[in-house]
Amino acid sequence: MSDFIQPYNNDTSVGLLATPINASAATRAFLNNLPLYRTGLSPLLRGLEIGMAHGYFLVGPFVKLGPLRNSEYATIIGFLSATGLILILTLGLIIYGLVTYQDELKLQTNARLQKSLLFTRAEWNQLTSGFFIGGTGSAGFVFILLRFLIK
Repeated sequence: MSDFIQPYNNDTSVGLLATPINASAATRAFLNNLPLYRTGLSPLLRGLEIGMAHGYFLVGPFVKLGPLRNSEYATIIGFLSATGLILILTLGLIIYGLVTYQDELKLQTNARLQKSLLFTRAEWNQLTSGFFIGGTGSAGFVFILLRFLIK
């Protein structure tokens, strides 16, 4: 095997290779600064930050690449489409939370499995709520920018 690519933690049974990309300090620093893994944030603020980023960047493709891109209604249709997609993503988060955290009482007896989960059921619900509020709020902010301020 090459000097650059080695088994992760020198364990060949893991099934993961440590490369200069996924094992570098820069990659770890970048991933640790993402809102999902950053320390000191409540789940609501994590979801709010993730939702704001998604909502802000979802409106543009719908406005510029949507079927009504050449009409006067492009911005409102882009806003509504982005809001609809954020709603669909929120429903996906809700379903994931229901499936993942349904056996929370059983997990309390198994400490190893409990440590592998990032959130509890209540914290996941807060993250989902924050995602929806942040996504729709930032999509609305972009709509206001595009409709009234940028012509």
